[in-house]
Amino acid sequence: MTISRKIYRGIWKEGQAAAGLQALQEDIRAKQLVQDGVLMTAAAFSWQNNVFLYYECISEQVEPVNVAGAAGQYLIDWEGEAAPRKWIEMIDVFHFNEPAGYEHWLRKAAVERRGGRVAHLKREKVASYIYYHYQLQEERAFHGNKYDIIAMHENLLFGYQEFPSVVEEPVVPGRLSTKGTPVPWEDSRMDLHFQPWEDDGYLYFKPVETVFAYYIEN
Repeated sequence: MTISRKIYRGIWKEGQAAAGLQALQEDIRAKQLVQDGVLMTAAAFSWQNNVFLYYECISEQVEPVNVAGAAGQYLIDWEGEAAPRKWIEMIDVFHFNEPAGYEHWLRKAAVERRGGRVAHLKREKVASYIYYHYQLQEERAFHGNKYDIIAMHENLLFGYQEFPSVVEEPVVPGRLSTKGTPVPWEDSRMDLHFQPWEDDGYLYFKPVETVFAYYIEN
């Protein structure tokens, strides 16, 4: 069975965040899909007027309306395609590992915490960020948390994480035979890529609130 990872972003209508989050928490569809073995993991996260969905499809593709449909009436419509969308699919821009199948991706030990985090890139640094991270990812330059993933919409990054970290060599071979990843990694100067936070000038990611997290227990 194949596993595909999905990350979506929604934005609450003005004044509708509280009602939307309540609807999301009370919606049983995500939990039911996990219990039915359609999804391996399903989680939602909240930050300011944004809401993020992360879920792992087992074999069949599942649309976000089937995971969190109750939230839809509280979300703005995104234009830009043939029909308006409530959820924008975010682009996977980095992961240390990727699913090689059901058994490979199934958690072998208890997960203590599932979390989300956000950061903003400087717009002029988006291409550079993707360039460096794709090299690192596909050259398998060094290993990190198996279940970490970073996705992007515009210059907003959303990262999904699980703790404690599971670090292992990927089963799927890398797609590059080059050796271009900077050594040490600090030479990539990621500190120059991030937009400082307005409230405190901090760079990099900050954690966001978890709305729910459901998963198949081994």
